[in-house]
Amino acid sequence: MPSLHHLTVLGSGVLGGQIAWHSAFHGKTVVVYDISDQALESYRLTQERYAAIYANDLGADADRIAATRQRLSCTTDLPTAVATADLVIEAVPEAPDVKTEVYKEMAGLLPDRTLVATNTSTLLPSDFAAATGRPDRFCALHFATALWAMNFTEIMAHPGTTRETLTAVTEFAVEIGMIPIPVRKEHGGYIVNSWLVPLLNAAQTLVTNGIATPEDVDRTFLVNGARFGPMGMLDMIGMKTAHDVLAFWGDRTGDAQMTANAVYLKEHFLDNGLSGVQTGKGYYEYPGPAYQRPDFLAVPGLDAVPSIVSQALSD
Repeated sequence: MPSLHHLTVLGSGVLGGQIAWHSAFHGKTVVVYDISDQALESYRLTQERYAAIYANDLGADADRIAATRQRLSCTTDLPTAVATADLVIEAVPEAPDVKTEVYKEMAGLLPDRTLVATNTSTLLPSDFAAATGRPDRFCALHFATALWAMNFTEIMAHPGTTRETLTAVTEFAVEIGMIPIPVRKEHGGYIVNSWLVPLLNAAQTLVTNGIATPEDVDRTFLVNGARFGPMGMLDMIGMKTAHDVLAFWGDRTGDAQMTANAVYLKEHFLDNGLSGVQTGKGYYEYPGPAYQRPDFLAVPGLDAVPSIVSQALSD
């Protein structure tokens, strides 16, 4: 099977936008599809942040950034978006009915050669295989947020996925600088989210229930030398994705606390137009979040003791 050079990404949100930019940076021709001009305009603005990150963190020069931009295009027209696609990566909201509807709408528009992958973080590819109209050419390809640094992707088949499809998709992952991680059985949550979602849910529970501040939750994590803590991770993942995951699994498992955590994210962030890094504010403000400051983990002076004691006593 020839190399997958022409990529279409469905969804210009946090991960969809990152997948598109990173793939274009590594030489792929990329079309980004979303349902509104407003969403695409927001993504175009976000590209400025990616350009700065790739220049500062990866040493990309101005010519390579310019070439990345030239390989990227955006559209709200689905037939145009997929007309020349070798691979379509679906990165729409983490809601089964939304994903299913997108696959059904797209099925009759795809060239015969086109492979399809879902970037779902918790759902199974077998949930959507039939809706794609090409279950043999469909699998999961799950990326992590901040993929320029967290450069791995999880590859998961469903029972109808062919070896040829997995081979081509895995080669694509390698070509864009990803470490392919095979998931040996279909598993909701894949590998990373099987431990990440419980971690983030536990951290959010501490905030939702007023047990700790977001900053103090992160301090207990950052003292181990991590680059960011659970609340910073929520900002990076994006509040919409985090809300959708917690709401879905809270409902499915009957977990009242997980549902309450989803409601907290909705009321404190989404209802106020805040999504985390993407909008410049979540638990922290960006750029330059507080947890990156040198004094974030500093031992306080004795003059801070009364305030700390008052918090412990809930004064």
